[in-house]
Amino acid sequence: MHVVVAGSSGFLGRQLVTELRGRGHDVTCLVRRDPAPGRAPAESRWDPQAGTVDTGLVQAADVVVNLAGSPLVGNVHSKKWAHDVLASRRATTGLLAATIAAAPEPPALVNASGVSWYGDHGSVELTEASDTRGHALLTRVAREWEAATRPAAAAGARVVLLRTAPVQDRANPPLRQQRLQFLAGLGGRLGNGRQYYPLISLRDWVGAAAFLVEHPTASGPVNLCAPVTPTNAEFTRTLARLVRRPAVLPAPAPAIRLAAGPMADEVLGSLNLRPAALLGLGYDFADPDVGSVLATGLRGAAS
Repeated sequence: MHVVVAGSSGFLGRQLVTELRGRGHDVTCLVRRDPAPGRAPAESRWDPQAGTVDTGLVQAADVVVNLAGSPLVGNVHSKKWAHDVLASRRATTGLLAATIAAAPEPPALVNASGVSWYGDHGSVELTEASDTRGHALLTRVAREWEAATRPAAAAGARVVLLRTAPVQDRANPPLRQQRLQFLAGLGGRLGNGRQYYPLISLRDWVGAAAFLVEHPTASGPVNLCAPVTPTNAEFTRTLARLVRRPAVLPAPAPAIRLAAGPMADEVLGSLNLRPAALLGLGYDFADPDVGSVLATGLRGAAS
């Protein structure tokens, strides 16, 4: 297949492009600079803020993967950061969805999203059929992000929404910072620790994303998370055991709300998530629970 990938320079994008090419697919990366010498046709310049993209390239693809968006790591108290997080995702997704919708035979769109779409549901088990609640920052972002794909779906394109849980790898946030924190003996549960914390290993995220690119019947929202979701307390105990350090310094909820600002609801909210769609399609997880996810993640991207 010919796959066009936006967001290929990010951590997940680089890994997915490598995987897709390893599976024999022809991959063209959308980049915001002039393509590097010798990289054509593997790269194509686009400017989502200006609304420019190679229409013919996108419309001739078999699948378009969109992982593009402003980094979620930044100054959480900055209004500009919050604006950029939303605006970048709305612009990239809107441009690609409109371009796909205008194609005589629309290609599939596999578009990034996040598990924050659901909002805090306490201990209730959640699948792709569950509702969205609340007005936390990333919940609102995910709603608008997914809404921007609607023109492609309305035109008959196969649209997959990658509702991604935090991807655990020592080379990437959040595990990069958490590993160092726990090694320094500063680890501990967040709040009361009873909130559920969905997660996924890098190799399962890459494997599942490639699986969804290739699967001709996959469509709609798909939870990219391990089949067994731990509580924050279970996550804390497991990470402490794996790095061989105690984790006895809990962070009280008021302190988290002060430090995390508009992201506090993401930290303290509870998402007891299940990857029902992936399991129904027959995807076989390499890392089904917190112990295997963190053990793989601590070994790093090469594992």
